[in-house]
Amino acid sequence: MSEASKHGPLPFAITLDVGSSLANKTGSWRTEVPAYVDRLPPCNDACPAGENIQQWLHHAEEAGYEAAWRQIMADNPFPAIMGRVCYRPCETACNRATLDEAVGINSVERFLGDEAIEQGWTVPVEAEPTGKQVLVVGAGPSGLAVAYHLTLLGHQVTVRDSCPEAGGMMRYGIPAYRLPREVVDAEIQRIVDLGVRLELGTTVTDLEVALSSFDAVFLAVGAHLGRRADIPAGDSAHILDAVSVLAGLEEGEQPLLGRRVAVYGGGNTALDVARTARRLGATDAVVVYRRTRDRMPAHDIEVKEALEEGIRMRWLSTIAYAGAGQIKIEKMKLDETGFPQPTGEFEELAADSVVLALGQLSDLTLVEDLEDVTIADGVVQVGKDLMTGHPGLFAGGDMVPSERTVTVAVGHGKKAARSIDAWLRGTADERAARHELATYDRLNTWYYADAPATVRPRLDLARRIATFDEVTGGLDASTALFEARRCMSCGNCLECDNCFSVCPDNAVIKLGPGRYEIDLDFCKGCGLCAAECPSGAIEMFPERL
Repeated sequence: MSEASKHGPLPFAITLDVGSSLANKTGSWRTEVPAYVDRLPPCNDACPAGENIQQWLHHAEEAGYEAAWRQIMADNPFPAIMGRVCYRPCETACNRATLDEAVGINSVERFLGDEAIEQGWTVPVEAEPTGKQVLVVGAGPSGLAVAYHLTLLGHQVTVRDSCPEAGGMMRYGIPAYRLPREVVDAEIQRIVDLGVRLELGTTVTDLEVALSSFDAVFLAVGAHLGRRADIPAGDSAHILDAVSVLAGLEEGEQPLLGRRVAVYGGGNTALDVARTARRLGATDAVVVYRRTRDRMPAHDIEVKEALEEGIRMRWLSTIAYAGAGQIKIEKMKLDETGFPQPTGEFEELAADSVVLALGQLSDLTLVEDLEDVTIADGVVQVGKDLMTGHPGLFAGGDMVPSERTVTVAVGHGKKAARSIDAWLRGTADERAARHELATYDRLNTWYYADAPATVRPRLDLARRIATFDEVTGGLDASTALFEARRCMSCGNCLECDNCFSVCPDNAVIKLGPGRYEIDLDFCKGCGLCAAECPSGAIEMFPERL
């Protein structure tokens, strides 16, 4: 076959058959060669749950919503929940934010999760039963995630939790205006329907017995104990802790907060309880925090929404005394290291109650007597595989050293499931090496039109502070499609055919959807294909002689 018939119509200089004086293969002029590469998208890299975000966005941008949802479910069994409560580190890392605005990844994930609930999509268990029994202590996000993944791997999982309902801090720590309970119920039920045994209202008190009765145990007891503070207080002072307030509300209790509520702390829980107080009828809710806003651990969206709802913030302040109907606060200042120091300046504020939101602790009494389990700084120490010092005993979520978010906990569940599976089978859980990160400077953004992110609808302010209705709405099918198509496929081929079209030597051969090959007999290494690749999926390498 002649070169012309092999490639189709070619420029005159390379259309003559081999043997002609003009048929020299241009590859002999080359000093560099192009090659297709796969790089790690920054969204994937930043996701604590380890989702293949770029892949499921690719399905979503083709309106393959069920395929997109199933791709998420390979890593995270809670897309509808995560689409509401995740603080979106993927969007913080998104390269598109440098061009205009980050892709609304979280919004699309929520749409897919809600669509799955509405359509009744399920995940089948295809693995053969292994006969292995695993106990999970704690039915929060980490415990339920590990149960989900282990069940899909063929193991029988029993989850025990002392609470009357499953969900952990997803149910007992996150208010309903952020996470509707019907969403929590639906995604937990999907896991139970796989065959997970859920034993609620059951407290595990003897870990030695559990370890002898099961082939492996995963601890995910969470952090349900409010951290206390030594605040001087009068006999009539009304002091509560935020964890108890939020959990009690979920169990039907009506906390007696009064009309004026002071919340002491600066994290997300502090803002959650202050916003909850407004919904329970408080006319004034003030958050007292000893540092400045830029040092506040609460996420920006939480602070923004709290301010919109009339929550007052007292930065650089600490509560020096709590009395009946009022508190005394002391103004603080930051020293050269950023640590708050007292000023000796005091002020009184009206407050019917004080709610402490100074962090949470895990109840570790279950492992305190195990000599080969190490506890340090209030958390259980684990290895990279999340196994404790005791063989077959794993731990994850809030009770191990980590950031305390639902997304991190779900990531622990997936990682622990792989480690437990490998341990039960006597194999090693080996992960492939991570690709090089796809950075913004490798993209050719000329090809991407300005397309700002979709703004999700939000409840009007009057209803927000008067009800526990969900504050932020979701996308519909059309806006979800638009948002998914804003993805720039950083570092991986998006099948745009640019390389095929711009090559002056017709050296790019299209093999099929998403498959290309460089004909090095004719590629002269000009680098045009790499320069014009929108996603940075082609790189030039020195010629190997």
